[in-house]
Amino acid sequence: MSENNKAVTVYCASSLGHRKAFQEGARSLGSALAEAGRPLVYGGGNKGIMGVVSGAALEKGGKVTGIVPYAMVVAGGEAEQLKGVAESKGAKIALIEQGREKIEHIVVDSMHERKREMAVRSSAFIGLPGGFGTYEEIFEVVTWSQLGIHRKPVILLNILGFWEPFRDLVNTGAREGFIQPQNVNLVYIVDGPKDHAEHDTFDWGKAALEAIDGWNAPDKPTIYDWTKRKDGRVENGIGAV
Repeated sequence: MSENNKAVTVYCASSLGHRKAFQEGARSLGSALAEAGRPLVYGGGNKGIMGVVSGAALEKGGKVTGIVPYAMVVAGGEAEQLKGVAESKGAKIALIEQGREKIEHIVVDSMHERKREMAVRSSAFIGLPGGFGTYEEIFEVVTWSQLGIHRKPVILLNILGFWEPFRDLVNTGAREGFIQPQNVNLVYIVDGPKDHAEHDTFDWGKAALEAIDGWNAPDKPTIYDWTKRKDGRVENGIGAV
């Protein structure tokens, strides 16, 4: 299996959240990916849940690749922008931070290119708790799955029931006729223990890897090569994600 066929993209927040279980879940996932020899692909930030999952992978000797839009490099990064502490034109996100020198950073031109680059480098997608950016990334990659652009699992770690509103929204869409019933299963939600008191210590990483290994691709999907253009050229020479 090639490295790209083992790599996993993780979508998550550039902030920590208010609950310890979110951070412990990210730490568990980063460690598990490294121990399983699965490279981590993520948004490149060094703060929040992004920093926890990537740091855990590095501590276990895992390979980590961060995909960062150029605009964020020159503007200060996601967490810094949201907090309003990187308003000066000279502010920059620290791509090479002490203790994190082994991260391979890929700087791309746009947010759209970032998402595509993360997708083509990975065999699966995992969503940890996060905000608007995390939601948008997950919805887009699920849409790509529905359209047949890829046949890769999308896994959500339902730490402290964080993704219950997502589950409700998808089920409502199916019930009201906007989502085909079979497409409800395009996202696999790992619930963990029923007792949320156990979520701090639950092995979310192991559960995530088991979900990836047990996932079955849709039967005979149509795979679109989204690199094809009307003029006949192929964008970047990269096929479907």
